[in-house]
Amino acid sequence: MTNPNQLRRAALAAALYGLSTSVHAVLVQPTPTADLRKLAAVIAGPQRPDADKARDAARHPQATLTYFGLAANQTIVEITPGGGWYTRILAPFVRDHGHYYAALDPSDSDEARRDKAAFEANFVAHPATYGRVHVGGLPTDGAFTDIAPPGGADRVLTFRNLHNWMKDGTLDEMLRGFYAVLKPGGVLGIEEHRAPPETPIGTMVETGYLTEEFVIYRARAAGFRLAGHSEINANPRDDHKHPHGVWSLPPTLRGGDVDRDEYLAIGESDRMTLRFIKQAR
Repeated sequence: MTNPNQLRRAALAAALYGLSTSVHAVLVQPTPTADLRKLAAVIAGPQRPDADKARDAARHPQATLTYFGLAANQTIVEITPGGGWYTRILAPFVRDHGHYYAALDPSDSDEARRDKAAFEANFVAHPATYGRVHVGGLPTDGAFTDIAPPGGADRVLTFRNLHNWMKDGTLDEMLRGFYAVLKPGGVLGIEEHRAPPETPIGTMVETGYLTEEFVIYRARAAGFRLAGHSEINANPRDDHKHPHGVWSLPPTLRGGDVDRDEYLAIGESDRMTLRFIKQAR
């Protein structure tokens, strides 16, 4: 049975942003059949630790990346990949025929330096597994300076990052940079913690959950056109009402042992999965 909230979101997106099902197939080419098999093999591959694979049921990597129209010959930019959960899938997938770029925090903080050193040790230093992993910084002033040629990327992918940029006031700058680096017809794929419609801005900042409407509005302001939204990463058990926001839930479990079993039963957050396209002007 279709979730009423899903129908409400679909109707609202259609009304506000001109989304129609007829647009989907035209704007985003599906993942080729051979690449679907390759993606499944990479997801099951030995380069992924058991701890990563244990989260597949919550993160749905095959369905999510297929929804974004991934192909093995693409140039992909992954934004702030953290410990590399998706990197262990994306980099091997495009190793032979495509290009993988990682956009990391370019600041000179101790944390940023440690994260970059760990990422390079885990991925750049292992070309036999991951191919040539290109590492650069996030956009500044709405543009990348060391990630791919401008207008040369097929996909920009960001997983659960937008709430951080919203909090520090750089969300619009990031989205403009993503638009600039994509080629016409390129896709921005977003997975983000999802707040109920009409959640106030202050609550979004505090809890880490953003509304779909807010994300769509900001992406459109950067020039993107909405090309689809999916319930792949929805979690109806998540009522979004937790003392530590989204960080109450796994994998963070910020509350420690307090109500731990309850949060484990809920699982990972309810998340939106959106794809946007850069259209030729």
